[in-house]
This record gives sequence, C-alpha cells and structure tokens, in this order.
Amino acid sequence: MTTSNTGVDETVRAELNRLRESIDNIDAAVVHMLAERFKCTQQVGVLKAEHHLPPADPARESRQITRLRQLAESARLDPAFAEKLLNFIIAEVIRHHETIADEVTQTASGGDVE
Repeated sequence: MTTSNTGVDETVRAELNRLRESIDNIDAAVVHMLAERFKCTQQVGVLKAEHHLPPADPARESRQITRLRQLAESARLDPAFAEKLLNFIIAEVIRHHETIADEVTQTASGGDVE
C-alpha cells in the first residue's frame, strides 16, 4: 500500500480524482443543458409577451412537476429534490417572462428599453 504525503493510499486518491473528473464533466453538461433550456424558455417568453399571455402557466407547471417526479423515481433520484430543482427553475423562467413582457410593453408604448 503506497501512501501520499497526505496519508491517503494512492489508489484511493486516483479513484477519487477519476470520480471528481466525472462529476466535473457532468456539472458542465448540466450547465450547458440549462443554458439550452433557458434559450427555449426565452423564446416562449417572447411569444407569450407578443400575444399577451401570462408569464406563468400553473397547469403546465403542475404537469411538468408530476412528469419530473416520475422521471426522478425511475432514475432513482429523490423526487422531492427533483421537484425543488424544477420549482427553482420555473421561478427563474417566470421572472424572465415578466421581464420580457415588460420590455415588449414598453417597446409597444414607445418607451425606452434598457
């Protein structure tokens, strides 16, 4: 058994590094997927604003939460955690939609948009 100067076996350290590299790659993929998701939701926000639809859609949100909880269960992820994550994302999407709606309203009324 070879140990490093930190007192940890080198094979343990190598396995830890391998797992952490995988985690880093997964984190990068999650960030990129969220960026793609937000690109789509921004387009939804523009459509909603242009057609005077409300920023939030509680019925859709409820269906999405149910769907995500089912996906989480099948993936052996805590459904409550998945729901919390989706609720956080939904809140951010609604905030973006409200901002977009304000900008569209200001533009339509001839106001300056910053």
